[in-house]
Amino acid sequence: MEDITNSTNDWLKAELEDALDEDFELEISEPALSLELRKIYKEKHPDTLDRYTYFRSLLKLQSELIKLQDWVVETGEKILVIFEGRDSAGKGGAIKRITQRLNPRVCRVVALNKPSEREQTQWYFQRYVPHLPSGGEIVLFDRSWYNRSGVERVMGFASEDQVEQFFQDVPEFERMIVRSGIRLIKYWFSITDEEQQLRFLMRIHDPLKQWKLSPM
Repeated sequence: MEDITNSTNDWLKAELEDALDEDFELEISEPALSLELRKIYKEKHPDTLDRYTYFRSLLKLQSELIKLQDWVVETGEKILVIFEGRDSAGKGGAIKRITQRLNPRVCRVVALNKPSEREQTQWYFQRYVPHLPSGGEIVLFDRSWYNRSGVERVMGFASEDQVEQFFQDVPEFERMIVRSGIRLIKYWFSITDEEQQLRFLMRIHDPLKQWKLSPM
């Protein structure tokens, strides 16, 4: 029993060191930001949780996700999780932590680009269907068909008639998904306007995050 405990503690220590190393990489990338921006961000986000405590808790939660993954594989369940929300609200970070220690053959992320000319002629939901989970899979959608009621509507990429049709169609489309045996889970991430503006500024001035920005 003592050997098992020691082995578990050694594993936890190694994983914590790995997680802290990753966090350190993020810390040393901060010089790319202006000192003024870093100062403003730290003032608005004082450390409320010790990093070691945070990563220890994170590892425990990730171990529960591994149990979920094993259950999905064993039972042939199909899990679909949709991540929606405001830009820079933290969808990508949450997805990264969820997938970090899972098997990529079981859990995969879908982040579709804007529709091609061919896809624009199709039934709106058609391009999402091939990415739905099969038995024993977990699929995470980094944005989804709800783009039609969000960014497409705001940016004028969809007409009011198309948006209205979407609102009529989406409940039945999702009922079809659930009836097929897929467990559908939806999350919405939100932040204040002030926080969003600050995060946009961080992205603009951080070369490692500028890829997240678009001309729009």
